[in-house]
Amino acid sequence: MTAHLPESPAFMRADPRRWRILAVASAAQFLAILDLFAVNVAFPALEGTFTGADLAGVSWVLNAYTIVLAAMLVPAGRLADDIGRKPAFLVGMTLFGLASLGCAAAPALPVLIAARVVQAVAGAILIPTSLGLALPAFPQHEHAKVMGIWTAVAAAGAGSGPVAGGLLLAAGWRWIFLINIPVVAVAVLAGRRVLPPSPRGTRKPLDLRGAALVLLTAAGLTTVFTQAPGWGYASPAVIGCALATVALAVLTVRHLRRAPDPVISLELFRHRRFSVAISGIFLYYLAFAAMILAATLFLTGRWHYSVVAAALSIAPMPASTMTTALFSGRIVARVGARTSAALGGLALAAGCAWWALTATDHPQYLTVFLPGAILAGISTALLQPPLFGSAATLPPNRTSLATAALMMSRQISSALGIAVLTAILGAQTLPGFRIAWLAMSGAALACAVVSTRFRE
Repeated sequence: MTAHLPESPAFMRADPRRWRILAVASAAQFLAILDLFAVNVAFPALEGTFTGADLAGVSWVLNAYTIVLAAMLVPAGRLADDIGRKPAFLVGMTLFGLASLGCAAAPALPVLIAARVVQAVAGAILIPTSLGLALPAFPQHEHAKVMGIWTAVAAAGAGSGPVAGGLLLAAGWRWIFLINIPVVAVAVLAGRRVLPPSPRGTRKPLDLRGAALVLLTAAGLTTVFTQAPGWGYASPAVIGCALATVALAVLTVRHLRRAPDPVISLELFRHRRFSVAISGIFLYYLAFAAMILAATLFLTGRWHYSVVAAALSIAPMPASTMTTALFSGRIVARVGARTSAALGGLALAAGCAWWALTATDHPQYLTVFLPGAILAGISTALLQPPLFGSAATLPPNRTSLATAALMMSRQISSALGIAVLTAILGAQTLPGFRIAWLAMSGAALACAVVSTRFRE
């Protein structure tokens, strides 16, 4: 086999390894998303383990991961395009495993937070690289199917995170991180054998100044959203961080306009499909991330479900995503990418509106909660394949970068959605939940409208 074969489209269409490539690449997506959600249920156990720890301190186990993941996605995506996705994947996966060991062995809370930062850096390498490896291995007509599977894996990670975390707590919170190790080992061994070489960039020097500006802007923006509820929305810390972030954003745009080879080329946003996709994903996750948290808070706070019972009650959401994702390729082929994405936004809007109109303080799972959960799950399978698949329409040596930009939009909008939800809910009254769900429905409707501009 010669070195140039993996870059040939004809070769990739005939490559019998493409489903194994997708399986290995999807393991990275699963782990990164799983660890984002599994830790939430361990907060009480962490407070009890580390002497002197309080909820504000423990929350940085989650916030550090969220902030660093969002901030590092674009620089890591650019790096993967430049050095090659296979070596980037193997380095990222190995680093994720080592960081997981560090989390599990952490003797003190600051050590755990530091290990989570390293884990987030590894996740930032893995997420865009995994899609950049999988999509080029398939012919164009199978991309919707690939995106459907990739979406289902992400949904499985998000949905099983709280459930797995709750069950593993019976053996101790450290097992939430130790469970990653066998998956990492298998993925690294299989990746060395299965993953093909991928096209590299032109080996130009990385725009370090641009990468630093993007990283600091994303970190500042995510910090404002994640910390505002705890610090106070009008506190000097939040206002100062917000002003600094605005200044950094201005400097970042100015640099990206003038740099000869910027870390993010603004040419990406001149592709209509990509610019519509990044806007649609931002609006969708503004609603979706808040919806998942609101559902958990409603089940535990208003209906008084246990944490594990609430997690199992939410399970139909990822289950409906995975079921619909099996047919997403046919759906996109039948109705078109634009219609599929718009229907996804409408499905989420309908699910949130249903909860807003029917929710009561008396548990009625089958008639009140379940329909909204199923609609939300279906929405993900309809919307994500065409919007995230837009990365594949860009030049091959920019697939990981484009995916990273889409993922960063998802992370930042998720943080913003949760911050807005926290402000609306306040004391978590039933009217507060209804107002929050109506706001989510509005954001999802806006996503559906934006998606109608998606070019086939």
